[in-house]
Amino acid sequence: MERECVKIWNECLFLIQDKVAPEQYKVFFEPIRALKYKNDVLTIQVPTAYIYEKLEGEYIDILRNALRTVLGPLAKLEYSVIVVQKQKQTKPLTRTIISAPSNKPATNVIYDTELKNPFQAATPSHLQIDSNLNPSYTMDSYIEGPCNRLARSAGYAIAQRPGETAFNPLLIYGGSGLGKTHLAQAIGWEAKRNFPNKVVLYVPTNLFQTQFTEAVRRNELNNFLHFYQLIDVLILDDIQELAGKEGTQRTFFHIFNHLHQSGKQLILTCDKSPAELEGMEERLLSRFRWGLSAEIKTPDFDTRKEIIVNKARKDGIDISDDIINYICKFADNNIRELEGVLISLLAQSTFNKCDLTLDIAKDILKKMLKKQTKELTIDRIQQIVCEHYNISQDILQAKTRKREVVLARQLAMFLCKNFTNKSLAYIGNQIGKKDHATVLYACKAVTDLMETDRNFKLQVEEIQRKLI
Repeated sequence: MERECVKIWNECLFLIQDKVAPEQYKVFFEPIRALKYKNDVLTIQVPTAYIYEKLEGEYIDILRNALRTVLGPLAKLEYSVIVVQKQKQTKPLTRTIISAPSNKPATNVIYDTELKNPFQAATPSHLQIDSNLNPSYTMDSYIEGPCNRLARSAGYAIAQRPGETAFNPLLIYGGSGLGKTHLAQAIGWEAKRNFPNKVVLYVPTNLFQTQFTEAVRRNELNNFLHFYQLIDVLILDDIQELAGKEGTQRTFFHIFNHLHQSGKQLILTCDKSPAELEGMEERLLSRFRWGLSAEIKTPDFDTRKEIIVNKARKDGIDISDDIINYICKFADNNIRELEGVLISLLAQSTFNKCDLTLDIAKDILKKMLKKQTKELTIDRIQQIVCEHYNISQDILQAKTRKREVVLARQLAMFLCKNFTNKSLAYIGNQIGKKDHATVLYACKAVTDLMETDRNFKLQVEEIQRKLI
C-alpha cells in the first residue's frame, strides 16, 4: 500500500512538473512525501504550514487536475503537516480534501521543534536570537520635532502594546539621512525593555534578500520561513529594495500575513510613501497601507539645533552658539549631514589641538557641502534687524542713544560678526561709523543679555532664522 501511494504521487508530480516553474517545483513540491492511499484518498506529508497554504492558495487547480488525471474524478487529497511548536503537541490543523471540502481535523499532524536560524548555523531556542539593534539608537537619543512627531508618537504607542494598536504595520518613510533607521530601532529597544520575553529583530532588506536567496539555493526555505514566523516585532529597513524581486516579495507576503494574523508587530522603513513605490506587488502594497504610514521630513532650524547640542554634549564637544547657528543655517539637508559636520569639527579640534572657532566651522562646511555657503551682507542683516524692531535703517546709522535703537544696533553688529567674514573695524564703519572696540562691546552686551533675558534670547533666535 505504501509503495502504491508513492507511485501515485510520482505520477502526479510528473504532471505537475510541466505546469510549474523549476524553482517553484523544487521549493514547494520536492519536499512533499506520500504517506498512504486508501478509499480514493491520497495522504501527503507537507513539511510546513507555509507550503500547505501555498498549495491551497496558488497550486490548488494544478493539484486537482493532476490527482483526477491519475486517480479519477472521485480522488481526494489529505495533508499531514509539520509545523513549528515549542513542545510536541497533538493540536491538529484543519485538513483540505480537494473534491469534497471537510471541516474534519487531520489525523496525522506532526510537530517539529528543529529550526535553523538564518543568522547562526544552529540555534536551540528562538529566545537566543540576537535582535541586531544598535545600542545608540534609543528613544532618549532621538530628538523629537515637528518633522517626526507623528512617527515618534506612533512608535512610542507601539512599544507599549506591540501588535495591539492600529499602527500595524507602521511604515516610516522619508528621504535619506532623516532618522528612519534610528526611530525604527528605538521602537525595538523600547519594546524589548517593556516586554523582555518578546523576540525583536531588526533586518536590513538587503540582508533579508541575501538570506532568502541562500535559503532557496540550499533548499532550506522552510527553515527560513520558520525563523521569521517566530518573531514578535519584526523591523525591516529599506523595503524599497524589494522592488522587482518577485520571489522575495511573495515570501515576505506570507511572512507578513502570518505575523499580522498572529498579532505580531511589523515596522517598515522606506524612502518613499506606499503610493510612490514601484516594482511591488499590489497585494503587498495594500498590506503596507493597513496600518499607519508616517512621514519623516527634513528637520527645521530648532530641531537641527537641538540635535547638534545633544550630539555635542554626548561627545563632549565644547561648541559656541554662533558656531551651532552657522552649522544649522547651512547643513540643512538631513541629520546625517549635521552629524558629519560635527564629527569633522571634533576631529579638527582633536588632531590640531586647537579650540573650535567660527572660521574653522566655515572652512569645514565649505569643503563638505556641495552647495555654496552664500554669505549674508551687512546691509541685509541691518535690514532684517530693523524690520524686527520696526525702525528705519537711517535711524540705525544715527547717533541717537534711544535704548531701542542702541539695542538694535548692537544686535546688528553681533549678527554681522557671526554671519559674515568682515573685520570688526569694517562692521563698525558700516553700522553707525563706529570703531572695532564698540563692536566688541556690542557683541559682549548682546551675549550677556541673552544669558539673563530669555525673551531677548528668543528674539535673537527668531532673527537668526530669518537670516537663513
